[in-house]
Amino acid sequence: MMEKIPTQTGTRDQLLSDLKTVIQDAEAWLRNGGHLTGDELKAAKAKFEQTLAGAKESLGEYQQTVVEKTKEAAKVTDEYVHENPWKSVGLGAAVGVVIGLLIARR
Repeated sequence: MMEKIPTQTGTRDQLLSDLKTVIQDAEAWLRNGGHLTGDELKAAKAKFEQTLAGAKESLGEYQQTVVEKTKEAAKVTDEYVHENPWKSVGLGAAVGVVIGLLIARR
């Protein structure tokens, strides 16, 4: 039986937030980088590297979540096809006909 696969929007939202922060930090660094010297430059570089590392970590976590959910969806689909082969064949044929009609309209 097919079960609904839960999604984790928190991971996606965190990743998007981290990427926006990386972009904002990079833009600020490019704008003000010529004026920074010594300790200020080191601090700005450290902050940017920390933000970039956080974004990379979030991306890795999101990738892992997507892979797990994709494997779970493939397993559920495989089970459904094995339990309902004729429904699956009919559904595949119907989708093929619809796609064929859409392509023929062009």
